[in-house]
Amino acid sequence: MRRSKESKKIDIIKTALRLFSKRGFYTTTIPEIAKAMSMSAGNFYNYFSSKEKLAEEIIRYISEYLATKIRTINESPHLSTKEKIREIVHIYFQIAIEEPEMLDFFLRIYLSNREIYKERCQGITCIMAFVTELMIFFDDGVQKGDLRNQNFFSAFGLFMGYLGGMVFLNGEAILPEPLESYEESITENIYRALKNDDQA
Repeated sequence: MRRSKESKKIDIIKTALRLFSKRGFYTTTIPEIAKAMSMSAGNFYNYFSSKEKLAEEIIRYISEYLATKIRTINESPHLSTKEKIREIVHIYFQIAIEEPEMLDFFLRIYLSNREIYKERCQGITCIMAFVTELMIFFDDGVQKGDLRNQNFFSAFGLFMGYLGGMVFLNGEAILPEPLESYEESITENIYRALKNDDQA
């Protein structure tokens, strides 16, 4: 029963993400999400107590999803630091292409509408899984002497600024070329911006 309920929650999250992406967070109602799931609004509340609670669970789901992807890269000892950056860029861009509603929610709802979360997601609480994997990546790069030792949030902001900016431009249909064609240049830019100045 536990597994069944968790599976149903994930189905609701995925359905809500699609609806939020099409209609917007504020204009999408719980009855609309329930209808898309072929369930009653009353039954919906057996899984999520409110739309705000659903929003919290969605961002935790996205964070865990991204963390799992990056963990695989972190646990690949044969990859150089630059190759790990390339893999992270590739994964992020692929998600933007194949599951755009995930990153759309992250960029447009979580980062831009913090009032939705109020006290639910203080600081980076709700994206801790994702942030932790990037911390591991940065620490490993510093230990290897590839990346310079700097404040984590400065490095994190730079990394995510590149990725988020490109995904946003792609979502707005501003980029003249397909998003994936920028992977190599973005990898190079991020690496040059983060690398140890003593490195060649």
